[in-house]
Amino acid sequence: MVFNTISLSDKDLVKEEPVFLVSSSNPKPVKTIFLSNIDQTVTFPVETVFFFEVSPSYSTLKIAELVKKAVEEVLLIPYYFMAGRLKLNDENKRLELLCNNAGVLFVSATSRLILKDLGNLSLPNQTFKHLIRRPGLYKSLAETAIFSIQAIPILNSYFILSIMSILKTFVYDFFWVILQVTRFECGGFSLGFMTNHAILDGKSASEMFHNLASICRGEGLKTSDVNNDRTCIRARTPPQINYPHNEYIKLAKTSFLASSFTSQTRISPSPLIFSENYVHKLISFTSKMLISLKEKATINCSTFEAIVAHLWRTRTKAVFEKKQSEDSTVLFAVDIRSKISPPLPEGFAGNAVITAFATAKALDLIEKPVSFAVKKVKEARERVTDDYVKSVIDWLEVYKGIPATCNGNFYVSAWWKLPFGELDFGFGKPIHGGPILSGNDEFVLLLSNGKNCERNEGINVWMALETHKMERFMSCFFEI
Repeated sequence: MVFNTISLSDKDLVKEEPVFLVSSSNPKPVKTIFLSNIDQTVTFPVETVFFFEVSPSYSTLKIAELVKKAVEEVLLIPYYFMAGRLKLNDENKRLELLCNNAGVLFVSATSRLILKDLGNLSLPNQTFKHLIRRPGLYKSLAETAIFSIQAIPILNSYFILSIMSILKTFVYDFFWVILQVTRFECGGFSLGFMTNHAILDGKSASEMFHNLASICRGEGLKTSDVNNDRTCIRARTPPQINYPHNEYIKLAKTSFLASSFTSQTRISPSPLIFSENYVHKLISFTSKMLISLKEKATINCSTFEAIVAHLWRTRTKAVFEKKQSEDSTVLFAVDIRSKISPPLPEGFAGNAVITAFATAKALDLIEKPVSFAVKKVKEARERVTDDYVKSVIDWLEVYKGIPATCNGNFYVSAWWKLPFGELDFGFGKPIHGGPILSGNDEFVLLLSNGKNCERNEGINVWMALETHKMERFMSCFFEI
């Protein structure tokens, strides 16, 4: 099927004035929540949008009010902290979560468009940013909501609820979570989420979204056991750094710029700002390609390890073509919930992932078979033990570092492992769900390409590179 894709603009949407939703269970007096060293390293925005098919009999008002009521009356009881604000502690220069009940931002809007106007929903489209609310930049942290909801009704029965996760490293007028509900003229809606990675990691954000969906279905909270005490992964006294942590880089001084990790040559001040110097691609690993890739690995490996190894080799060919004597590094997240002792409490809401890394000479990656890269990736994952995790936390206490996605290195995030495709707000599962295009060239996202987000028929790779590097990458990608 051929899709006629259009570019969305503010003229295509009519948005109501935002509403602030507060928690009825906010602690009194106001309390401040400690953010772990891991939380401090991931202060960047994550935006996701989901599209649903719904009967035209559901009105725009019903859908927007359903979501608004679910958040205000139920979700914000266990998740009261999402109505708070980030605060910089002047004494220790750390971000803290101030539970002041300043409110979650909710916005309702309508659009004149139909869903097919948006074309192939799985393709990168920077104009999907209009399906969430992005408040103005350079406001104080006290004015910045960490959870905002924007409901945009459109003339059809599709709605978009955008919840965007924004992790702040500077003073931006963004809300930690934004919900936007959009109704389309054709009979469907979309749902968009905005959250802050410093507040929730992928697993805990997914759990919050599924709680919200369950409430909207009339089934109540799936779980009310939300543990927001992050002191269980506080650094040791004194710090005990037992490994060289090349996966992080030291910061000369505390930075609060809302950017992806370490793009030190980035011109724009935010990863939310799109750069025309980069080409964004959605590339698919078919099931057949994945089988072939794992066979060529020659050693037992997971699908994730095989994909990361192949992307690492191929990207190295594109980015390190003229500097093959240098080291090339790939980074990726490892969940530590099952790695550390004692284990994290059930319902832990903070970031329970650290960065793992594999490094090799660019020339070796280029000339040696994919099995060489697979072995390196497997070693990187196996390196993450209880002792290693605690060493990372202590290293971050001393050096205030962030993941080293500089100098041509990149970070792979396995979104396909998160159950976002199972979200059901009472209207069935999404026909598509994925991130909104941003300016991050050092991030590579792995997404499910199964129909209706249900069947794992392969893996989609969403990435960005400068034009000439992308041409080189594409010329090598299918060499499996």
